[in-house]
Amino acid sequence: MTTQPGLFSGVLVPALTPFKQDLSPDAERFAALCKYLLAQGANGLAVFGTTSEGNSISVDERNQLLDHLAAGGLDTSTLLPGTGACALTDAVELTRHAVNIGAGGVLVLPPFYYKNQSDDGYYAYFSEIIQRIGDARLKLYLYHFPQMSAAPISMDLIARLHGDYPKTVVGLKDSSGNWDGTKSMIAEFPDMAIFPSSETLVNEGLRLGAAGCISATANIQVGAIARLIKAHGTPEADALHDQVSAIRSVFEGYPLVPALKATLAHDTGDEGWQT
Repeated sequence: MTTQPGLFSGVLVPALTPFKQDLSPDAERFAALCKYLLAQGANGLAVFGTTSEGNSISVDERNQLLDHLAAGGLDTSTLLPGTGACALTDAVELTRHAVNIGAGGVLVLPPFYYKNQSDDGYYAYFSEIIQRIGDARLKLYLYHFPQMSAAPISMDLIARLHGDYPKTVVGLKDSSGNWDGTKSMIAEFPDMAIFPSSETLVNEGLRLGAAGCISATANIQVGAIARLIKAHGTPEADALHDQVSAIRSVFEGYPLVPALKATLAHDTGDEGWQT
């Protein structure tokens, strides 16, 4: 991997979002979890993505949670908030707010409601966000999750965006589950930070040049994943890989977000996580 300096690498956690009984986000629990994950070895926090239930949280709620993290002293450069939205103006507002609080980057889904759009349409969306923000601090990571969004990010689209905005479109999270596709991305774009979405792919991914992983189950085993990444290339790595993969495989047998929240409630003794 020969990515430009200042990009995310290692293990990023799509931190779970706690909710109160009235279904508003619980800012205090959220901040406590984020600080805990960083203390346990997370290199960054990919908040408001799929595991964080970002698309179930309003624009104002997401921005207020970011403000709460910043006000509480959390290093905002560790944040990679999801700012994609079907409405361009929402995506711009979320992205601008993230940049203004000093987030290290943003993770952006394509507009996902109207299906079967062209690469030209998706290019126009991402380009419009970049142009409207107009800030050199913006680091945009594409979010490829076609089985959930039905809006795939093609190799041609990545090449076009990265070619036109090489200092802005700097990375990608690949949640497709298509490992051959992920390997092609890593090989084709060696100066971008490419993240698989599972710790089971860390060993091979790092060998090929991946930046690390962004994994839902890092919410409950971030320390072990961080140790695995640190041990890459050593005899210890295989045993650590088997350990984190075994835990990941258990959670894959359940609806992921409820299972993670139930586990967190059990481990912390805080039943508020069950909401």
